[in-house]
Amino acid sequence: MLEAALVQLERVVADLLQQNQSLRETSAMLEQQLQQAREENDNLQLAALEQEEKQGAALARLQSLIERAAAGNAA
Repeated sequence: MLEAALVQLERVVADLLQQNQSLRETSAMLEQQLQQAREENDNLQLAALEQEEKQGAALARLQSLIERAAAGNAA
């Protein structure tokens, strides 16, 4: 009876160790994917800020042109 219990316990421990290894591998893969997602997010935020700056500059130029045109019509 003791021998059977020990064999069963050895199997359970072996299964747990295998599951633990599998979980560690999954965790490492998920951490890598998370890092990639963070980097992509940072790049997208930077691109959005650059686009915002370009749009602001274009808007300022358009406003300037409108003001010049309005001043030309008033004169």
